[in-house]
Amino acid sequence: MNKTELIDAMAADAGITKAAAKKALESFLGSVEKTLKKGDKISLVGFGSWSVSKRAAREGRNPQTGKTIKIAAKKVVKFKAGAELSKAVN
Repeated sequence: MNKTELIDAMAADAGITKAAAKKALESFLGSVEKTLKKGDKISLVGFGSWSVSKRAAREGRNPQTGKTIKIAAKKVVKFKAGAELSKAVN
């Protein structure tokens, strides 16, 4: 499912216009992004939680040449599915 399909599904399920569904989805995604940028965690009970963790700098190998390269440290977003979502998928 892509973003357009999700907007269509949200509009149909909620009985709202596609424009309203798009605005709601973009608001949700913007709020998630702002919260994670601050380093905070987001938890939706039953659905899952998003958090930011730091990945340390490390050495890797270029698969084409075999040379050792340095991979910079960075922050990564992690998502952990909640119990209800995991149960629904299985």
